[in-house]
Amino acid sequence: MPELETVVREIAEEMRARPDRGEVASYIPELARVDPAAFGIAVVDGEGRMVVGGDADAPFSIQSISKVFTLTLALGKIGNLLWRRVGREPSGSPFNSIVQLENEHGIPRNPFINAGAIAVTDVILSGHQPRDTLGEILRFLHFLAEDPAIGIDEAVAASEQRTGFRNRALANYMKSFNVLENPVDYTLGVYFHHCAIAMSCRQLAMAGRFLAHNGRNPATGFSVVSPERARRINAIMLTCGHYDGSGEFAYRVGLPGKSGVGGGILAVAPGKASIAVWSPGLDASGNSHLGRLALEKLTHRLGWSIFG
Repeated sequence: MPELETVVREIAEEMRARPDRGEVASYIPELARVDPAAFGIAVVDGEGRMVVGGDADAPFSIQSISKVFTLTLALGKIGNLLWRRVGREPSGSPFNSIVQLENEHGIPRNPFINAGAIAVTDVILSGHQPRDTLGEILRFLHFLAEDPAIGIDEAVAASEQRTGFRNRALANYMKSFNVLENPVDYTLGVYFHHCAIAMSCRQLAMAGRFLAHNGRNPATGFSVVSPERARRINAIMLTCGHYDGSGEFAYRVGLPGKSGVGGGILAVAPGKASIAVWSPGLDASGNSHLGRLALEKLTHRLGWSIFG
């Protein structure tokens, strides 16, 4: 099998040279300013060996990748009671669709579409002030990534709050069915801010390690979640992590993964490695075009697909 360093270096060079880069997200004005030529990749294995390529240390807006970590926190807070307020099925619809919510009485299809992530955020917020809740989310990421420098890009958060009309519609609709317990503005404030967390590929790969190693941080041996919970979070990432492109991602890459419209993807090779890629140009489903291509090449060359 080729050496990981060689594969990562070759993929970074290939992606850097590709002319097809997708379209940068423009509906959040701050994201429209990001350089579409950027590409980064970071892979950290169970021994703590970190292999990086391209712009692996450039911070970017993680957007919906934050939903993996808020889901983990919400499950830690109320366990399987969470599934009374959000489903676990793929949506087959765009991430900000309101159509299914109407048909399904305000219960979002899964925790990774916007409506589902807003419901999950509401669970974490209950009993706390918004500022304290954001502090809890950030401390969790600092702990996972072993890096206290991770923070929120306030310009992106402000941009989302100014333009987040559809998310307000989703939240108000769920509130009418009592799916949200807290004031809509409080829940959305926390949601917009955790989506605006900025991380590099290196930091994101570090933060995802527990999902690749049965819920354990392999560096410390500390258990973040139970093996069963890690398995189930990975299952939801595989089936729902790329919105209506989730089936295509599973078919081509064969790993649990979660994308964000900032161009990042966190992918998990169970028992092997945590992988983060970033390229801001998106495909039609809102997933990183080159990020998915890079992961497809990585799993193909290393034989890491969970499907054999």
